[in-house]
Amino acid sequence: MTPVLAAAVAQNQVKVPSAPMGWASWNTFFEKIDHNVIKAQADALVSSGLAATGYRYVNIDSGWWKGTRDASGNITIDESQWPGGMKAIADYIHGKGLKAGIYTDAGKNGCGYYFPTPGPPHAGTGSEGHYDQDMLQFSRWGFDYVKVDWCGADVEKLDAPSTYQALSDAVTKASAATGRELVLSICEWGKNDPWNWAPGMAPLWRTGTDIIFAHETPSIDMVYENFDKNQRPTAQHTGYYNDPDMMMVGMPGLSTAASRVHMSLWAVGGSPMLLGNDLTRMDAGTISVLTNRDVVAVGQDPRGLPAVEVAEDVRDQQVYAKVLSGNGRRAVALLNRTSSAATMTVRLADLGLSGRLAAVRDLWTGAATPITNGSHSVTVPAGDAVMLSVAGVEAEATTYPVENSRVTGINAKAGGLAVATIEYANGDRVARKAALQVNGGQIPTTVALPPTGSAQTKGTVSVIVSLAKGANSLTLSGNPTAVEVRELPGTAGIEIIGAQSGRCVDINRNTITNGTQAQLWDCNGGEAQTLAYTARKELVLYGNKCLDAWDHGTTNGTKVAIYECTGGTNQQWNLNADGTITGVQSGLCLDAYNAGTANGTKLVLWSCNSANNQKWTRN
Repeated sequence: MTPVLAAAVAQNQVKVPSAPMGWASWNTFFEKIDHNVIKAQADALVSSGLAATGYRYVNIDSGWWKGTRDASGNITIDESQWPGGMKAIADYIHGKGLKAGIYTDAGKNGCGYYFPTPGPPHAGTGSEGHYDQDMLQFSRWGFDYVKVDWCGADVEKLDAPSTYQALSDAVTKASAATGRELVLSICEWGKNDPWNWAPGMAPLWRTGTDIIFAHETPSIDMVYENFDKNQRPTAQHTGYYNDPDMMMVGMPGLSTAASRVHMSLWAVGGSPMLLGNDLTRMDAGTISVLTNRDVVAVGQDPRGLPAVEVAEDVRDQQVYAKVLSGNGRRAVALLNRTSSAATMTVRLADLGLSGRLAAVRDLWTGAATPITNGSHSVTVPAGDAVMLSVAGVEAEATTYPVENSRVTGINAKAGGLAVATIEYANGDRVARKAALQVNGGQIPTTVALPPTGSAQTKGTVSVIVSLAKGANSLTLSGNPTAVEVRELPGTAGIEIIGAQSGRCVDINRNTITNGTQAQLWDCNGGEAQTLAYTARKELVLYGNKCLDAWDHGTTNGTKVAIYECTGGTNQQWNLNADGTITGVQSGLCLDAYNAGTANGTKLVLWSCNSANNQKWTRN
């Protein structure tokens, strides 16, 4: 198929549902909650100006229920803790112009049974066996949001995708029955790779463990850990969000600089912003951080895309960029994780912008600076972040027609991420769900196509896709008419292809779990097959995971796996002219074990022997 050059898609960005903002009880109060605690927090959310900034949810977490039910299986409430029951507190929250959230577990017992804080443990605090009944009850009480945890389900070893599908179906039925939308928050801690199956099942899903457990002192390292786990850009789009967990801004122990970093990263990531501090005890600095409208607007941008890492010229000095609605608009966070101040640079080309001119504004200080030479450098203090808005000229994109739900002939100059803007029409009153798959071999995702006003009115929504260098294709249901593709050069990487097998170095099912062994798999241009080779001789996936000789092994059979990049020589590789890839520490070759060529063949280190299972090409 010949691509249609230069003809842009319809300039009608449809606003997608934004990531939830509000407050949740766990980080500060744990299970010591009651009507008065929640009432006071709802009051403070309004009086502080946070509600007017967009923080609307008041979410009651674990500890609200002792696990009791009546003879019909309906949840019963301790009215000494909740006078008038749960409907009364939901009504109070609504009376403040806010939305109310509640909590349960997918298993028989909730997290408070296994990890009582402070206790005693109460059995039966999960919804297993009562999904339809409990979701309907929550909606009838007036709740707008339900977080479903995984503690009991994890102990019982339930299957996460099918369990949460049943919960999603129950939420849909409850919403239809009451006429009140109930938002489902999936909270299985990223243990079962929800980015592969949660889009379309729920608006948000957790990508990592709790940012804070119980009675810990918040730290910037907690912020970094959960932010890193949240880097799943092809899953977040069109009203579906990766969730790095609740926020710690304003909690004791987190400095002003760390709070600003925290806020910057959650905003540029387009993440849900659910506060966890005591709203009745905020100082002016905390309120100032949380109510910066420019920063909040980045997080709530109508395009709904996440940030992606576009540069790391020096280890732990990272540049993240978020494509915003409109033309030529980006939000950029420059994150300096080192112990010294550093000069960091934003390059327009890395952002998918062309030319040498752009306007830059610091969203925390308000200072404006023009870019005249294609890049902008700024000093970032140690352990701090600078957040910028950049307005420039979009780089060239190519628009492709959709024929029979397929787009072919998508030509990428380099492997990496690209923004795919989908043109379509939807005259219905609700969003239409569409299945999107790239290159036939990547894990598909579900895209929402919101109403455009009529069947004749075209609109656009955007997703981030992972492409291989050269020819690519995609399939997309929902009757789209065209797709515009614009590469993000700062994300460029390579496929490493076995000379013997013709298959690519791959991480199974896009997992991010440390220690996951690399394998061979059919090449598909996915994130798990796109590796950036850095000046530090690292092979980096997902922006923050390095190909690693496990446990610093230097013997034959040492597994090659993924791990956080550490700078160790066991994560350094030489890409040699003869097609071999050798570990700097071990001197051994990257090897398809036992000369295997099938999908799933594991990769190890082995003495170099010139065999074809140790030869690799780079695309």
